[in-house]
Amino acid sequence: MPALYILIPVAIALVGFAIWLFFWAVDSGQYDDLDGPAHSILFDDDDPKHQAAVDQARQPDEAQDEDAKRG
Repeated sequence: MPALYILIPVAIALVGFAIWLFFWAVDSGQYDDLDGPAHSILFDDDDPKHQAAVDQARQPDEAQDEDAKRG
């Protein structure tokens, strides 16, 4: 029984840490692109069509960055 007095607070602390870690990962952008890495293994890096698709996918992000810089 006395072990529960230690284990319950430890378990609550671990759950709190896991929730904080999840929200940190979401806020830092870890889950922004879930499909890109999965599809990238299907294509050759030297394929010009694939490279064009990668460049096109990056353009909206760069456009947002430029808009943010302009004010």
